[in-house]
Amino acid sequence: MSEGIDRATAQWYVDTALARLLARADDLVDDGGDELLCRRPDLEGANSVFAIITHCCGVMEHWGGEVIAGRSTSRDRAGEFTAAGTIDQLEERVAAQRRRWVEDLSAFEAEQVPRGPVERDEGDPQTITQGFVVLHVIEELFQHLGHVDLTVDLLRGR
Repeated sequence: MSEGIDRATAQWYVDTALARLLARADDLVDDGGDELLCRRPDLEGANSVFAIITHCCGVMEHWGGEVIAGRSTSRDRAGEFTAAGTIDQLEERVAAQRRRWVEDLSAFEAEQVPRGPVERDEGDPQTITQGFVVLHVIEELFQHLGHVDLTVDLLRGR
């Protein structure tokens, strides 16, 4: 079964999501500085824009690094949601993660099985391929872009 995605296409979507995530973070900082970037909306379970984007980096690290590339990673998933910092730190974090993602996908073969362990969910295809995993990462990045959009709107009082 063809996953219908090559490395260049996947990279375009990842880069687009990352650029949009950081653009929304920059918009928020323009409105209220780094403090607003790290503020959670007044809703149960809500996360700050800084935390959501940090989580996106964790998604890329785990699925790209550990699952696709088969390298050992150490991810503090819970810590992603309490992360705080400045826009400069966030931009550096995203840039570093993007570089690792590019390296992790240097030997990407969409129809091959991942090199690392795969966590299966109910409803996943019987055979998980690297292409399936890349599409999952893209899905997560754009889903969280929606979360960032909503969070920015809530923090701006819209």
